[in-house]
Amino acid sequence: MNLITFLLRSSWITVAIAIVTGGLSGAGSAMLIASINAAISNPNQATNQLLASFVGLAILTLISGIGSQILLARLSQQAIYKMRLQLSHRILACPLRSLEELGANRLLATLTDDIQAISNTVLNIPFICVNGALVIGCLGYLAWLSWGVFLTTLVVIGIAIVIIQLMLNHVYTLLRLARDQQDLLLKHFRSITDGIKELKLHTSRRAAFLDEDFQATAAAFRDYEIRAESIAAVTLNFSSLLFFGILGVLVFGLPQFTSVTTPVLSAYALTITYLARPIESIIGVLPGLSRGGVALKKIEELGLSLATHAESSNATALSPQSFQHQIELIDVTHTYHTEQEGQFTLGPINLSFQPGELVFIVGGNGSGKSTLAKLIVGLYAPDSGEIGWDGRRLTERDRDSYRQLFSAVFSDFYLFERLLGIQLKNLDDQAQQYLQRLQLEHKVRVNEGMLSTMELSQGQRKRLALLTAYLEDRPIYLFDEWASDQDPLFREIFYKQILLELKQRGKTVLAISHDDRYFHLADRLIKLEYGQRVA
Repeated sequence: MNLITFLLRSSWITVAIAIVTGGLSGAGSAMLIASINAAISNPNQATNQLLASFVGLAILTLISGIGSQILLARLSQQAIYKMRLQLSHRILACPLRSLEELGANRLLATLTDDIQAISNTVLNIPFICVNGALVIGCLGYLAWLSWGVFLTTLVVIGIAIVIIQLMLNHVYTLLRLARDQQDLLLKHFRSITDGIKELKLHTSRRAAFLDEDFQATAAAFRDYEIRAESIAAVTLNFSSLLFFGILGVLVFGLPQFTSVTTPVLSAYALTITYLARPIESIIGVLPGLSRGGVALKKIEELGLSLATHAESSNATALSPQSFQHQIELIDVTHTYHTEQEGQFTLGPINLSFQPGELVFIVGGNGSGKSTLAKLIVGLYAPDSGEIGWDGRRLTERDRDSYRQLFSAVFSDFYLFERLLGIQLKNLDDQAQQYLQRLQLEHKVRVNEGMLSTMELSQGQRKRLALLTAYLEDRPIYLFDEWASDQDPLFREIFYKQILLELKQRGKTVLAISHDDRYFHLADRLIKLEYGQRVA
């Protein structure tokens, strides 16, 4: 039902038209069976008029069936398209801290496996609707032939449907359990790709990871899937037996209790035999519907979670260039939980930044430097305290606008292969000039905003991230351990040329750094220890 509701939300008018055309296809199929049965029962009445009626019904059934499937196929793909866009928008609107708590593995599993499962399921819905209409039409024909025989047939089918539904409920439960294991599997896959060096260097760690964490999760996923597929196979074969059971009841059982004419029995046998294919087709995709239902439930849960934490956006209310006086952090605190140390609290912090300042943020590992940086740029919201922006208090509605003041290169930066969102007429030329300054012109070219390659060392990739920051030309620059991957020569260039040139251009530059030999270049040092600012 959830999948049907999902389609109805996209366009109920299209669904209604598809149902009508599917109904025509089902009614046409039933009338075709009636025509064949009439011709078999009374060969002398097989006139040209009956033949013309048969051909007309065949054409109507063909056209209406094709039309219904095309309409539902278009609707299905449009619904999947909207879902992908909606989820992507919701993820980007969700606060960074909430996304970190959800976990990248859960987001990736939803964006890939869940949406693909729904896509595969929804593609089968047109065939289910057409086959369902055909089944209803043929059952109507059977009822018209004989209500007594029809009710007997309906009782047998009802018992079979109850048994099949119980089996499918168990399949649905197993698929939900398998889907939960899939989240853990994706997490382990990320551990393999991200921690490949650590796993290769430590045999015992690699063995423990494979034999305990990965193997247990993979085995649980395998077992749930095998049980679900096994029950689905039993269900499908049971449905095949159903038709022989119905025919057996009609041919051997029913005549023992009531008189049934041979033409009626013949018509029932022909119609039920014809119904075998569409009903088996419907039952065959029911496990897939269960899988799609599980995926849709997961997406709805994630979507609700994202929507609950969504940020309000007012990015166009103020210009990114409106930083004129100062930014203030007033008694700002932020608390989160770490696996190693439990609860960690940064602050209360009181700071201010003015245009044209060069500020170094220093301190040991785990002192809270990166957390402070994310608070400053608006990626984290303070748990208490407030941020002032040019004399006014920063509100949740203004947070997206406030973030547009910053260009940042974090230690875990991501590099896009295209210079997205930068509206410059001579973008390629300016980018090429900066590539020369960054000593990358012999490795990278920019053509229509596209980088020719990103197959570079980590230090060179950081220079490309700096190129993007240059081209954004925003009032405040933040660099998180930017020079840590640079060679000694370019580290000297970064501190003594790049940072100072940005300051001379009136930019506010915030640099997280351990390079104490360059601390004297800063206008101010902000030192943190265990989340507290120290002198």
